Amino acid sequence: MKAQSRDCPVILSSPLRGPRSMRGISLIEVLVAVVVLSIGLLGVAAMQSVALRGGQSSLETSQAVMQTNAILDAMRANSANAAAYNTGGMVCTAPAGGSVAESDLQTWITDLKSNIANTAADATTCGQITGCPEACVITIQWDDSRAGGGNERRVVTRTTI
Repeated sequence: MKAQSRDCPVILSSPLRGPRSMRGISLIEVLVAVVVLSIGLLGVAAMQSVALRGGQSSLETSQAVMQTNAILDAMRANSANAAAYNTGGMVCTAPAGGSVAESDLQTWITDLKSNIANTAADATTCGQITGCPEACVITIQWDDSRAGGGNERRVVTRTTI
């Protein structure tokens, strides 16, 4: 016969609870989990909205810089008449094209409205050219409130022809 060691007790009962104490999760715990999950999803949706508005504002700024480069290239191509591109003030409607400079300005304002404002009837997208050919200042302004920015956004470029 083997002698049993008194150092190792024999476990006769399971440490698990009985079937009466294991009933699952309560309805309150489910409701709390659903509330926490919905608050998290609302936060993700709000972050997505802010990111989309910021992306739209960035796109409009990039379009304004590209339109500035476009009119500068047109002015450099017609550098003998660079002074004819000066507008004197903000131009919000495309002028009638007669000379090369007037046709370039008409195309520029039309492109500004179609690329930044997405509508030709938008009165807030305007352009201005002053000081050419020695110290050209090209200003483009538009309403940025839809994209989450301020009411008026401006891109100003200074160069010489």
